[in-house]
Amino acid sequence: MLSAFLSKRFRHTKHKTGLISLLSKASTLGVMLGVTVLIISLSVINGFEQQLEERLLSVVPHVSYQAPYEPIENWPEKVETLKSNENIIAATPEINLTGMVQFKGKLKATQLKGVIPRLHQTVSGVGSYVQGKNVSQLAPNEIILGAKIAQALGVDVGDKVSVLVANKHSQKPLAAPKRISLVLVGVINMGGPIDETLALTHLEALQNALGLDVDQVTGLRAKVDNVFNAHDVAMSAGQSLPDLVYVSSWFRTQGSLYQDIQMVRTIVFLVVFLIIAVASFNIVSSMVMEVKEKQADIAILKTMGAKDSTIFATFALQGITYAAIGSFIGTVVGVLLAINLPNLFNAIFSETGNNPLSGVYFVEFLPSKLIWSDIFITLSVTLLLAVFASVYPAWQATKTDPAHVLGNT
Repeated sequence: MLSAFLSKRFRHTKHKTGLISLLSKASTLGVMLGVTVLIISLSVINGFEQQLEERLLSVVPHVSYQAPYEPIENWPEKVETLKSNENIIAATPEINLTGMVQFKGKLKATQLKGVIPRLHQTVSGVGSYVQGKNVSQLAPNEIILGAKIAQALGVDVGDKVSVLVANKHSQKPLAAPKRISLVLVGVINMGGPIDETLALTHLEALQNALGLDVDQVTGLRAKVDNVFNAHDVAMSAGQSLPDLVYVSSWFRTQGSLYQDIQMVRTIVFLVVFLIIAVASFNIVSSMVMEVKEKQADIAILKTMGAKDSTIFATFALQGITYAAIGSFIGTVVGVLLAINLPNLFNAIFSETGNNPLSGVYFVEFLPSKLIWSDIFITLSVTLLLAVFASVYPAWQATKTDPAHVLGNT
């Protein structure tokens, strides 16, 4: 194709001035950096969203129903009622309390959950993060603590701890808290706030402490097939329960975190998109100067019979090529960095010991997930901007008057 051949010759001409060459390289470099930053940023955001869904939401309840006053009676029947909903995968009873764990004079507040081990693993993936005894084998006299709780108390697996819980079902309003003696058999090591708050024990232990019957609990928990539809499922399934309960979903407890991730995604995309746009439209200035410099060559081509469409395509390809080179290099660099970003993060902060994500987010590492559709959109938008940026200089090139240019030469 003649236009492609001419475009290549113009790019490699020895007569290009230093300023034009500098502007062309700056445009390509700007596109490359913009594409690289956008790919890395979106990969990190995708990584956080993936960890939210697969890590945090595998542990926190998708849907929960808590009794505000009287305990829920006949929980097996209520569990079956919830499981009859087509959007609920599994359901289980729970007792949720705020308690204090005591060991050798040290106290630590905790969110205490009484669970049925064989059923709890159907609604929660916390067992994947437990070091020690498996959750499904938890006995009534045993407890599993978050790693940060155990660290703060200085307790090890095998030690006996005391758990203090409020006796809110006592007839006396100022009744002393119940004290339960339990053996630590495992720690939860997720790397996030869960490690600082969660404690698991057998449902029977808390039922005995609160004076509840075997078929009485304070809450029900369900796992849904689509976590992003949890709120609607919680409301529809809750209507089938005859008890007075507080209806909650992960949107209430973790929804702000998910919305923050989506907001950051939008802001990052817009900001970096504008950077790419600026870099792409820098092509205009470099090409306008190049068209000015190549007027004699354009005039000669026209006198030799070159059509305006050929001239237009020649210079349009110039701008598109600058953007394509920057996009290709930026994509390669961005993909390589995105793939190795978690390892780079660990290498940098493992030596200093000052992890900026520690205790702040639900993970203590920098996740990254490449989604090829994001890369395709990035490349498409970049090349489309390059096309728009190349139209005006290419159109100006077709307006060159051979008689005027060659007459003044």
